[in-house]
Amino acid sequence: MGGNEVKILRPLVHLLVPLFVHWIAEEMTVSVLVDVTTRALCPGQSSCPEVIYITGVQQTVVGIFKMVVLPLLGQLADEYGRKPLLLITISTSIVPFAILAWDDSRAAVYVHFVLRTISYIFSQGSISCIAIAYAADVIEVGKRSVAFGWITGLFSAAHVLGNILARFLPEEWIFEVSICLLVCSTIYMKVFLIETLRAAPRQSDNRSCSTIFLNVIIERWNSIKDTIFVFRNSETLKRISLISFFYELGMSGISSILLYYLKAAFGFNKNQFSEILLMVSFGSIFSQILVLPFINAIMGEKGVLCLALIASIAYSVLYGIAWARWVPYLSASFGVIYVLVKPSTFAIISKAAISSDQGKAQGLIAGVQSIASLLSPIVMSPLTSLFISSDAPFDFKGFSILVASISMVISLGHACMLNLERPDKATANNKRPCGEEAIEAPLIAQP
Repeated sequence: MGGNEVKILRPLVHLLVPLFVHWIAEEMTVSVLVDVTTRALCPGQSSCPEVIYITGVQQTVVGIFKMVVLPLLGQLADEYGRKPLLLITISTSIVPFAILAWDDSRAAVYVHFVLRTISYIFSQGSISCIAIAYAADVIEVGKRSVAFGWITGLFSAAHVLGNILARFLPEEWIFEVSICLLVCSTIYMKVFLIETLRAAPRQSDNRSCSTIFLNVIIERWNSIKDTIFVFRNSETLKRISLISFFYELGMSGISSILLYYLKAAFGFNKNQFSEILLMVSFGSIFSQILVLPFINAIMGEKGVLCLALIASIAYSVLYGIAWARWVPYLSASFGVIYVLVKPSTFAIISKAAISSDQGKAQGLIAGVQSIASLLSPIVMSPLTSLFISSDAPFDFKGFSILVASISMVISLGHACMLNLERPDKATANNKRPCGEEAIEAPLIAQP
């Protein structure tokens, strides 16, 4: 890492450290959850349609609520600061994992699914969009791609360490270690993270509860109108929302059923799952931290996005038509490239929005992605369950994954039509429907 990158990342150290630890704690439970839930709900079986259906219901419920919660969290992060929202979101995973650490019976697994659903509503997607908004507060526009690449690269590095721990730790220790890491990351962020926004002083008086409630509703409504205004006046944001929707529609559907498909089709277990995830994560670290700054300077954010979408199509098609145990490993290698979808999307959104709208823009795009996450299991869960069962109309266990790849082809088509633009800050402030200036300003000066 060069001295210039060190200078860029210095304001983000106390953000990246707790997020890195948090992501490790989350990732180390992924592969073992498949075995734990399958063993509890379908003992003695290699596949479990009940788990697939419950996962689909969970994803559907999360998608419904995230459509509202993610844009709201983005608005609140713009108004009340990034730090309190980050603290809330990263702490929501502690209790669900504590349930499984205490008991892995059938009843405990059901309780875990309920609490994990609530956790996902507040944390899935929101942690990233608030962290990106935090980085945009303290990093210059031209250097944000490097910072975003490091954020997503550390996410991949956390996948590596999490999967190493999952691979070598005894299964009965995994949830205990995960809980310790989750608690430590929350405490670290509470103590060391510096807020980047200073909210304007709010009027303090002896208003009645009904008046306070009415004012809160009015504030939320005005914030929603501001968010709609931001997107309505930006062709880039409208196009990137379509790209994100179709990409997430396909990729979230694949992610929700992939491990169960591999278990049913090839008899994969925790070890194979960890090997595949580990391989992708190692390559992702390299591509996002070292390769992305280089190719972004040559191709630009749009070129990187198109390249990554092409890789995602190859990834899904190969998984869908996999004919031998080694093909999933070949397919997973394309994950090294398709992971660049996230940082390039973050950079495009960040450039298309002014500083006081970063949370709103990132939050609304995350809300659009949650709609896709809501819709995908409606098709993917029953379709996958059908084709991995003995009642399949024809022998094609990966048919649902091949269907999902169509959505990513549509996303690529929209990416090819993307025109990048820069926001006009003066115009944006003057034409806001509420006629208000931003109520907060950066607390940490940009370098």
